[in-house]
Amino acid sequence: MAHFNQNFLDSIERELPDHLSMEDFIAYSNQPLRLSIRVNTLKISVTDFIKLMTPKGWQFDSIPWCAEGFWITNSQKIQLGNTIEHLQGLFYIQEASSMLPPTALFKNENSQNIKVQTDPVVLDMASAPGSKTTQIAGLMQNKGLLVANEYSASRVKVLHANIARMGVANCALTHFDARVFGEYLFETFDSILLDAPCSGEGTIRKDPDALKNWDNNENKGIVATQKALIESAFLALKVGGNMVYSTCALSRQENQDVCNHLKTTFGNAVEFASLEKLFPNAEKACTKEGFLHVWPQIYDSEGFFVAKINKVSKVERQQDEPRKQKNFPFTAAKAKQVAELVLYFKEAFNIDIPDDAQIMERDLEFWLFPQAVLPLIGKMRFQRIGIKLADALKKGYKVRHEAILALSSPTQIELSDEQAKEFLMGRDISLAERVKPQGEVIVSYAANPLGVAKHLGNKLKNNLPRDLVKDKIALYL
Repeated sequence: MAHFNQNFLDSIERELPDHLSMEDFIAYSNQPLRLSIRVNTLKISVTDFIKLMTPKGWQFDSIPWCAEGFWITNSQKIQLGNTIEHLQGLFYIQEASSMLPPTALFKNENSQNIKVQTDPVVLDMASAPGSKTTQIAGLMQNKGLLVANEYSASRVKVLHANIARMGVANCALTHFDARVFGEYLFETFDSILLDAPCSGEGTIRKDPDALKNWDNNENKGIVATQKALIESAFLALKVGGNMVYSTCALSRQENQDVCNHLKTTFGNAVEFASLEKLFPNAEKACTKEGFLHVWPQIYDSEGFFVAKINKVSKVERQQDEPRKQKNFPFTAAKAKQVAELVLYFKEAFNIDIPDDAQIMERDLEFWLFPQAVLPLIGKMRFQRIGIKLADALKKGYKVRHEAILALSSPTQIELSDEQAKEFLMGRDISLAERVKPQGEVIVSYAANPLGVAKHLGNKLKNNLPRDLVKDKIALYL
């Protein structure tokens, strides 16, 4: 049962549109959220995922604003985070409302289809834990560059783990207060998502105590931060680009007022794009400005706010361009090293590294960088760029786990349910009969990689990184 603060209820009563009732708001806020997931199309098609999970007791109900999103019923009541399919990145457990911002970012208001320009440069300003970041990467089909920023140091590790699990290869991680982007990367990005820090009023269904001590005065500091962040985002956006501002707050103060502040600051350079036709029945949550203000009772979801903003003309740079940063620790790999790596991946794993791949080297580590990141080197410090391909050994190379998850191969050894469980628990896999040893091999489940093992003839020696070994794996009966 949700614990409502009376000040909060008074605030909601003032904010709630005339066509919605307080009784419905309270009733829906006291109901648990419907379980929802998003299929990771970097690894599996929606059709194949439904075909895979339906025999395991899943029932799918489409989320109207996300083609890859579903409310699901899991008849076996298994904890989804412990399933093989989740651990190998075939799906992400994500609240339905939070799928709205990436859809709005890429979907043209006059089209039913999502179209992403060729090799876009995109910024996600507040990324952890990575639900929207990995959704964006899926919509980008791992093309172009996705800069994922997270201010909290403790959450950067979680963000990277989710990016790696989902097979994202086009990402560069940063760890900054996002207010710096307007200064450091002025007019750099084609699209920007600012899912801003907020009071979290819309999350009451997930956390009944979220609003127990709600205080409107405390929110004023949050609003100041939101206004600074939206200004920074707009400065970092290219002319002709678009951005989405979103929160899981319900108050106008953190939502419409922040967007109107941007319009006041930059005038006619700011254009609000209507989201009224983003999906069927979107108009039920649309404000007069064209924003989506989702209340829990409208779609039986969390509360959420989404605004799409176009930058239609230039604005003045607020500060001088910062001095170039030196001491970048990577250098382009030598032609001989590139040739050796290409051959190693092809012969060992039947993986084709593209001819135009930007392979970089640091301390005998070899990384695959997105091409689009190169013009940004020196303008900003990056925590991590692209994926780590392999380490150099005295003789040859040793593949990295994240490369296997991100790069597709037609050659894999398919494991049974029980074998996949054993592998994810860090155990070796015994083979039914002894055959000729094959060296390093990719082991998979549902035709998707789990990792690398060493084929010794009578068993598969587990090479799963120690930090990914799980104590408990849930199997469907």
